[in-house]
Amino acid sequence: MTDEPITQQEEESQPEEESPEQDELGALQAERDELFDRLQRLAAEFDNFRKRAAREQGEVVARANERLVKELLPVLDDLGRALEAAAEHEEGKLEEGVRLVHRSLGSLLEREGLAEIETDGKFDPHVHEALLAQPSELQEGSILEVIQKGYRLGQRVLRPARVVVSAPPAEETE
Repeated sequence: MTDEPITQQEEESQPEEESPEQDELGALQAERDELFDRLQRLAAEFDNFRKRAAREQGEVVARANERLVKELLPVLDDLGRALEAAAEHEEGKLEEGVRLVHRSLGSLLEREGLAEIETDGKFDPHVHEALLAQPSELQEGSILEVIQKGYRLGQRVLRPARVVVSAPPAEETE
């Protein structure tokens, strides 16, 4: 080897020795890139999961509706027979047909978890809606009359029972 000075071109072609700071910076950049890639993949997986869950929920709702509609078809058939009897002016058959439809629909809804709200006894604002308060000899807050039946589906109130409740008797003025 000669002791000749190194030219600028030769200097650029020679690999530079990396300092420890540059090694650490390169390692951190590689780790950052890897973490960013993992984050992007995780975001894509979550988006796919969200879309799949929404699609599956829609399918479950569609199957539930299909099952309910299928069970309601006999009720529709019974209504058709009742209407045919009404067209023939057979009042006895018409009443019987309507009772059959009512009973059939009621039992189908009971199987699905529908229950009538009790209206015997005292007014409960959680399940009853007071439309009117009437003076009565009964204890205040007792249910006197049911205007419209109320229903629960499981533990949830679908429609409160609309009732008339007793108020204290009106005092007579002299």
